[in-house]
Amino acid sequence: MGLLTIGAFAKASRLSPKALRLYGELGLLPPARVDPVTGYRLYAPGQLEQARLVAWLRRLGMPLARIRDVTAMDGPAAAREVEAFWAEVESDVAARRGMAAFLVDHLSRREAHMPNHDRPLAISYAALSDTGLVRKTNRDAAYAGSRLLAVADGFGRGGAPASAAAVETLRRLETDGALTDTLSAADLLNVLEERVTQAGRAVSAATAPEAGTGGAGEPATENGAGTRAGPGEAPDRPGEGQDGGPGDGPGDGPGDEAGTTLTAMLWAGSRLALVHIGDSRAYLLRDGGFFQITHDHTLVQQMVDEGRITAEEAASHPQRALLIRALGAAGKTRPDVRLQDARPGDRYLQCSDGLTSVVPSERVRETVAGGAAPEETVRELVRMARQSGGPDNVSCVVADVRAA
Repeated sequence: MGLLTIGAFAKASRLSPKALRLYGELGLLPPARVDPVTGYRLYAPGQLEQARLVAWLRRLGMPLARIRDVTAMDGPAAAREVEAFWAEVESDVAARRGMAAFLVDHLSRREAHMPNHDRPLAISYAALSDTGLVRKTNRDAAYAGSRLLAVADGFGRGGAPASAAAVETLRRLETDGALTDTLSAADLLNVLEERVTQAGRAVSAATAPEAGTGGAGEPATENGAGTRAGPGEAPDRPGEGQDGGPGDGPGDGPGDEAGTTLTAMLWAGSRLALVHIGDSRAYLLRDGGFFQITHDHTLVQQMVDEGRITAEEAASHPQRALLIRALGAAGKTRPDVRLQDARPGDRYLQCSDGLTSVVPSERVRETVAGGAAPEETVRELVRMARQSGGPDNVSCVVADVRAA
């Protein structure tokens, strides 16, 4: 078969002539020959397979620059890149789905059932962070105050300054006048989203190569987060999973990505806003029930959501530490932000995965529901993590809600 005209090639590849011209100009799919007299573009039949691949990738919504990279790879590498891209798409869709659900609920109720601003709430709280029994350093950051509860779990070479920078950026909300007890729900969410954006920039600055590995303000924690795998990376301890051994030197290997998880609650009067990214968690104890109110942004949780593995299989999966979203990770920093209905009598737990990866959820529930004061509860939770081997840093925040 001879060369095909652009019209015949477009029909066979299901790409428009306009698209073929664009892809040719970008070097993505150049014609086999351009007639020097007429300027007609001619394509070889052997280019059809690549043209169809480009068409399929465009239907997935993949950017042209990334398609160019994929078409230059061998089959297995291209397959991995497509899988990684689709994981990012699904993560983004999940975040937008959560925001859409919040907006539907919020607009339907128009705050009719939200707590009354005339009856503000207050909290009693405690926070504790511990290095554990295996790690040499602590890259967690935990903070509890009258306006803010936060846990961050750093990873990579700059994990400690990353977690500290994220929490410190939010902590300044308690002192800079941005919060008032009369903030509307929309204003509270806007304040939190803007500050989380600032936290992302602070994390990037704290983990930049020229920043070194020194701390970026650490008032939020007495220590600093467990070695983790960042978004799109394998676990950062070669040959080990999330619970792996003592490899905890100044860095986690060449070129590893640094960043942090962040789970935080912000109080203003009777309102509570929640921001979450990564796999630190928040739980609610209410009327005897114990509920996880955040969703892990991990590869294995996504696989559970898709029905590819069970929750039991996820607990021992070799890639259970692989995050698909975190602060400081380029292109993967979209957090979940929403209002949380708070009531007097509620108890909240925030924790890094240094607790939940080694202590069974039932034991965590029993301890949180035990009725001890927040200070005693966080000490007991950390003690249980250490008693279970303490392979990772562990941080816990416990807060009791009461009428002001």
